[in-house]
Amino acid sequence: METSELLQRVRKIEIKTRGLSSNIFAGEYHSAFKGRGMMFSEVREYQYGDDIRNIDWNVTARQRRPYVKVFEEERELTVMLMIDVSASRDFGTVSKLKKNQITEIAAVIAFSAIQNNDKIGVIFFSDKIEKFIPPKKGRTHILHIIRELIDFSPEDNQTNIEQALEYVTTSLKKRCTCFLLSDFIDEHNFAHALSIANRKHDVVALRVYDRRENILPPVGMMFLKDAETGEQMWVDTSDKRLREAFEKDAVIREKELDAVFKKAGVDVAHIRSDEDYVRALITLFKKRA
Repeated sequence: METSELLQRVRKIEIKTRGLSSNIFAGEYHSAFKGRGMMFSEVREYQYGDDIRNIDWNVTARQRRPYVKVFEEERELTVMLMIDVSASRDFGTVSKLKKNQITEIAAVIAFSAIQNNDKIGVIFFSDKIEKFIPPKKGRTHILHIIRELIDFSPEDNQTNIEQALEYVTTSLKKRCTCFLLSDFIDEHNFAHALSIANRKHDVVALRVYDRRENILPPVGMMFLKDAETGEQMWVDTSDKRLREAFEKDAVIREKELDAVFKKAGVDVAHIRSDEDYVRALITLFKKRA
C-alpha cells in the first residue's frame, strides 16, 4: 500500500474510532475494566468501624495505639490486543472484510485504553507469533498500532490460537487484560490454553465472523477455496439438504465455542463483519460492569 493511501486510512479510522471511544465507550470501558486490584496507599489511626483485618500490627506496636492500612484501587491497566492475522480474515461477502472489522474494533479499544491512562500493546499471530508490540501509552503509539493493523502482512496463513495463548501466559509477567480478536476458525484445541491464560490474565474473546460462514445462499454451483490450507472444491448450493447441513454445522460450532469460553470463564461477543459492532461491545462492557 502506498504511504499516502495508508496515512489516509489511518486518519479515517482514527477519526471514527476515537470519537466512538470518547463519546460512547468511555464510561463503559472504565466500569468494565477496573484495574489489577487494591494498592496500598498509607496508614492512619484506627477509627470506629474500620476492618480489624487491615490493622498494621508493626506500626501499631511502634506507636502504641492501633493503626490501619489504607488501600486504593489500582486503576492503571496493561491491555494486550491479540490479533489473528491468518488468511481466513481476508474474507467478507457484504460490506466489509473480517480484517477491516477487526481493525476498527481494535482501534476503538486502543483509544478507550489510552483515554483511561492504560498501556496498550499488540500480539499479531497466525500459527506462530508474527509480531509483538510492547505496551505503551500515547496517541503516537496508538497510530503506530493502527498502521500495523491496516498494513501488516503475516508470513504464515494458518491459525494456532493455542500457541498464541501459551505465549501470553509465559511471556507477559504482569497481569493484563487481553482482547483476543479472531474468527476462531482453528483446527487446534485451545480450550486448555485458554483456561490457563485466563487464570493469569483477564481474557476477553471477540469473535468476528461473516454471515456466509453460517448460511450458504442458493446460487447453484459455487467454487470454494480454503484460504489457510489451499483446499479447493465445487459445492452445489442449490441442494437444500446441503445448505441445511451447512447451517446445522455452523450452529454446532458456535455452541461448542461458547461452551469453551464458558468453561474457561471468558466473556465473549460474537460480531458479524457487516454489522455495527458498537452495540455488541457496549453489551459486553455492561455485562462485565
